[in-house]
Amino acid sequence: MQISRFLCCVLGLAMVAGVVSEAADSKGTTFTDPEKAGIEYQLQGEYVGEVEVDGQPQTIGVQVISLGDGKFRGIGYFGGLPGDGWSRGDKKNSAEGQLDDGVLRFTVDEADVEVKDGMLTIAVAGETLAKLEKVDRKSPTLGTKPPTGATVLFDGRSVAAFENGKLVEDQWLAATNVFTKQKFGDHTLHIEFRTPFMPAARGQARGNSGVYMQGRYELQVLDSFGLEGENNECGGIYSIAKPNVNMCLPPLVWQTYDIDFTAARFDDGGQKVKNARVTVKHNGVVIHDDLELTHGTPGYHAEGPGPDVLFLQNHGNPVVFRNIWVVEN
Repeated sequence: MQISRFLCCVLGLAMVAGVVSEAADSKGTTFTDPEKAGIEYQLQGEYVGEVEVDGQPQTIGVQVISLGDGKFRGIGYFGGLPGDGWSRGDKKNSAEGQLDDGVLRFTVDEADVEVKDGMLTIAVAGETLAKLEKVDRKSPTLGTKPPTGATVLFDGRSVAAFENGKLVEDQWLAATNVFTKQKFGDHTLHIEFRTPFMPAARGQARGNSGVYMQGRYELQVLDSFGLEGENNECGGIYSIAKPNVNMCLPPLVWQTYDIDFTAARFDDGGQKVKNARVTVKHNGVVIHDDLELTHGTPGYHAEGPGPDVLFLQNHGNPVVFRNIWVVEN
């Protein structure tokens, strides 16, 4: 079998675009501590390696997503992982796997794929063709300190800047429909978030929250690791735009949004004369570039004139935030 044809098979006999069904009867167990999340969490993650295709080295990335009850989905990306060699529209494929005696196995066509001990191994007829190593990507803006002149909204010690603020684990801000006491117009926002590990949940039931700019425009927070990247998934502006690339990292990994927001303009009669605009970096990658926000999104405040609050949505999942600061422009 030619290696190029082999890769097309092993990285996904079924082209399902990484979509996880939303038809789930139960959220199942929710984990907020990686040390207690078990082997399914340990196997889940991102793997990268090289294979030779037609005499040339080819980087491939695989995202392994836990679906609960020992079931997994593997998404193979030709060129590397999303945001690191792979872009929306490039080739990707998907396959299903099962945990068996501590080893995750995918069998696709003639190939056997095993995941264990931080390695993903691809073999045919007992011959190893590729070994992909597990990687733990981190946002390059993680832990960014507020610049001079910034307003620190949350530094892990006090929720005094928020109404309805709740401190959890003695250091994180909970997503409890919390909103700032201060209102903002044009601004730059840095915020870090962590979604829970909910392997049995699907779609909007899996680590859901939202960062509402001015309380009016929702930047979705969701465990969308390995999904397509829609406007109602992580990085999407709800009902307006999907992210340029799905940069969602696995659950329980801290992630970042860096947001440059320009408010809508209204005339003296209260009529909108110019739409709001936003540039968003998700884990350091631009996912919205000077995007026009044509309308407000549902869930909190209606679009209108004047400054408004930062709102962090409660959707029934233990999403938490940290290192939140804003610079008014």
